[in-house]
Amino acid sequence: MGMNMRQLMDFAILNDASDIHISVGRPPSFRISGSMKATKPPALTPADTMALVKEIAPEKNLKELQEVGSTDFGFHHSDKARFRVAAFKAKGSMGIVLRQIPNRLLTFEQIGLPESVKAMLERPRGLCLVTGPTGSGKTTTLATMIDFINQNFDHHIITIEDPIEYYHPHKKSVVTQREVHNDVPGFLEGLRRALRQDPDVILVGEMRDPETIGAAISAAETGHLVFGTLHTTGATRTMDRIIDSFPTNQQAQVRSQLAVSLIGVISQALCPKVGGGRVAAFEILYGTSAVENLIREGKTYQLSSVIQTSKNEGMILLDDYLWEIWGQQKITRQEMFRKSQDIKYLKEKVRENRSKGLRGWDDNVDYGDGMGGDPNVVKGSTQKVGTSTVRKR
Repeated sequence: MGMNMRQLMDFAILNDASDIHISVGRPPSFRISGSMKATKPPALTPADTMALVKEIAPEKNLKELQEVGSTDFGFHHSDKARFRVAAFKAKGSMGIVLRQIPNRLLTFEQIGLPESVKAMLERPRGLCLVTGPTGSGKTTTLATMIDFINQNFDHHIITIEDPIEYYHPHKKSVVTQREVHNDVPGFLEGLRRALRQDPDVILVGEMRDPETIGAAISAAETGHLVFGTLHTTGATRTMDRIIDSFPTNQQAQVRSQLAVSLIGVISQALCPKVGGGRVAAFEILYGTSAVENLIREGKTYQLSSVIQTSKNEGMILLDDYLWEIWGQQKITRQEMFRKSQDIKYLKEKVRENRSKGLRGWDDNVDYGDGMGGDPNVVKGSTQKVGTSTVRKR
């Protein structure tokens, strides 16, 4: 084996890798700007991966790993970064995936979160949801939002996380961070206990089941600012996921509670950025009276139309945000289509642009989507964008 675990972490920090992958039969690999990069051979053996697990795993997690086949924990790598660690058995050997959590909290500007979101954080009560697939940057967005509250308001903030990722020092607010399995048995229990601890703001790391979702909605309804996450993409799917998680005979009540308590949904996707790095794309829904009525009446399928017609209120569809950052040459057309919720909508926008004589900056790249380059365009010099070659116009 080449590097030990701390050296692998140093390498990840130096190269801005989001994840480290440790698997038998392959050298250590790193996810950098969304792509997987392997280190030089030799490949890791079962003894190598076991040694790497034992290097960082607490005793209780090693026991859990042996008993149930997987374990999750946080690891603090000096003052450089924290890592969220998932260790597991695979084909009888050990595998590890480590997600890097930088020590430095980011600002709204650094993550690209619209300034209009700050209005939600000034609300005294309500439910704010941050959604997206695994690895879309939900944790970073929530950390930025909590840090904004911490800097600007004298609140008591309680977070319930599995595991704790970003550390929040006390600033203007008092911050209590509780870790599932270490400080509290589960999210539901942590949420119930939080209500007796004089909270102003509660962060629920994951809303995994109807009981936790129901408790979060109730806490928001009764006078607390509650943040939660779901693995959904888009405001419409988020609302449907929440409502459909309850039995049919409870859904009308949940719709009514959700309509009153919802202050916003931030849904996001993380895209490889042209030239390196990554950029976030957002869908933003605010709990206006129109949104409240649609949720209460079970017409969530109309939420996209409300978002589209409410841009002056700070709302935006994910597909429109992707369109904007493609136009700003931050992502490729292929990536825009890949992360879209309605690919037909975006392809039609591209066709409309062409019919008006307007062209995309990367139209000369054939992505295999039937919308490749125009052979009549005058050829010019070339420049590299990621792994594709784009002709200058």
